[in-house]
Amino acid sequence: MAKQTPVQTHAQNSKQKKTIEKTMRAFKEGKLDSSSGAKVKNPRQAIAIALSEAGASRKDDPKDEPAKGESRAAATTRRRADGPTQRELYEQARRKGLPGRSRMTKAQLARALQR
Repeated sequence: MAKQTPVQTHAQNSKQKKTIEKTMRAFKEGKLDSSSGAKVKNPRQAIAIALSEAGASRKDDPKDEPAKGESRAAATTRRRADGPTQRELYEQARRKGLPGRSRMTKAQLARALQR
């Protein structure tokens, strides 16, 4: 029996899982083609194609998705519970005339604005 290659990102919704399963099934049956039209023989390439077609990536984060019954605005508020964004800190620094702000990280901006 052939060794199965698991396909898993951080989080996948049910549509993404179905698309990935369909693409991997096509690969195992030898029916998956690359963008150049050649048959895909490498399992890693098949996984990359499956994730691409499903719209899944390692950057997808389930925390960014609104919970069931939650609005996008509420999800954004939940996501930003750790404080202001770097852009917001940069704007505060600009208003205060803080020198060197364009080269500062979020943590550096926060520290400089506390002084």
